[in-house]
Parts: sequence; structure tokens; C-alpha cells
Amino acid sequence: MTCLNLLDPDYPPLLLELSVPPPLLFIRGDAQLLSMPQIAIVGSRNASPGGLGNARAFAAALAASGFVITSGLALGIDGAAHDGALQTGKTIAVLGTGLDVIYPRRHDDLYRRIVAQGGAVVSEFLPETPPFAGNFPRRNRIISGLSLGILVVEAALKSGSLITARYGLEQGREVFAIPGSIHSAFSKGTHQLLKQGATLVESAADIAEQLGGLLASMAPDVKTGQQPPTEAGQVLLEAMGFDPVDMDMLVQRTAMSVNTLTQELLLLELEGAIAVGQGIYQRLR
Repeated sequence: MTCLNLLDPDYPPLLLELSVPPPLLFIRGDAQLLSMPQIAIVGSRNASPGGLGNARAFAAALAASGFVITSGLALGIDGAAHDGALQTGKTIAVLGTGLDVIYPRRHDDLYRRIVAQGGAVVSEFLPETPPFAGNFPRRNRIISGLSLGILVVEAALKSGSLITARYGLEQGREVFAIPGSIHSAFSKGTHQLLKQGATLVESAADIAEQLGGLLASMAPDVKTGQQPPTEAGQVLLEAMGFDPVDMDMLVQRTAMSVNTLTQELLLLELEGAIAVGQGIYQRLR
């Protein structure tokens, strides 16, 4: 375990900008990640299947482009975002408990995978601090404070995700939101954010194009698509051919699940290998 204080040269510079930065940070894993360009992905604990799929796919695509994905290890969107990021890159979990108290318990394996795969788990709370309700809104300022932008995938009108977004706005961070059905309670919070000026996003490329310039010195250009596709992505490109196709056709040709296809299509779009419009996919190279 590593412990950083405000005077430590490795203390994350973005957190020093907060009006009340945490005086201590307890870290398990790679402490250097806390100073890397990060995007927070947050949302409802009681997420829809579509929301969980979006969280995984966006996290995987953004992590592949060089961003570290930061979230709160909660059930629902947080857990899906960590899981998606681990498929292609690194992730940071910010806890509302002491570093040695894993909450929720069902994320014990996820916690260990984050550390084992080169990520980090961080807390401002002393070891053995239990999951008091008031700790979680407090930790949300760290999630937003560490990040260049916050993506809210799904959120009810009264949710911790909106607290994180509000902190982000106060801290001068970019706030992004994925729109949803006007009939879904899961979309009420994201639609409220959009009314308040959050940026509407439909793909990971929307976020990468806005924040990707910050990665110029540490990762391939996320706009020019110079990263090679994954093995599954190459299979998908070959199955796609150069004629426009829809999702149903891709499922038939590849036998991949919709969730896997969604993730790989986002990666290919981010890499500049395909174009997407109105549910139709077109290979470009």
C-alpha cells in the first residue's frame, strides 16, 4: 500500500486544484496512474442491460485509446465500466471505505483483478473505515477531480452519479451524457444533465475527439486510427466487407453476441476503420 500526502511530488496534480483536496490518499496498485489522463464513467447501480453494455463498450474503447477509466466500484454501471476497461487498458476504483474494506462484497474479484492487471484502488479514508452512507458522496469529488471528463451512462433524478457530475462542473471538468428513452427512469438524470449543458454522446469517439489531444504525448492519435484492430475486430472487418451492413447481418456473419459486437464496433469506429450512421456500418479500410 502507498500513502500520498499533499506535499508528495507524486500527489495527483488535478486533485490539488480542488478547494478541499484529500490530505491523504491510500493506494493499492500503480499510484502513477492517478496522474494519467482519466475519464470517469458513472451511473445507476440498478442499471438496465443496455446501460451495462454501453458502460463496458465505452470503457473498453476509451481505455484502448489511452485513457485510464475511473469509477467507484459500485454495482451496476461502475462495475461494468471497470470490467470493460480491464479488457483493453487500465482502471482506477475510488472507494467510499478504507482500502482494506471491499464494498460491495460481490466485487471482491473485480477489486483484485483491477490491482492484478496494473490498475489502482484508492481511498482517502483510513484503513478499516466501514461503508458509512456519507462517505460515498464525499468520494465522488475524487472520482470527478481525478478525471478530465465525466461520462454519465444512466442515472435517476436522485442519484450519486448526478452528484459526481455536479462536482465535475464545479471543478471545470467536461461532462458527457448518453441519451435514452423518455419513458425510462434510467434516463431522467442524463436528460437533466443534457438540459443543463452536458455534451450528448453517441459513441466513444465523441469523447475521444474532444479530449484526445491530451493523449498526444503518451498514446497513438485517437483521431487518425493508427492502432491495429483486435483479433476479434479483424474478424469483424473481414465479415463486414465493404458493403453497408446492419447489426443483424453482423450477428449472422460473425456469431458474436450483440454486446461483443457493440464493443468491437466502437473500437473500430474510434480507430477510424469504420463509419456509423443510423444503425448502418460501413468499412473504410
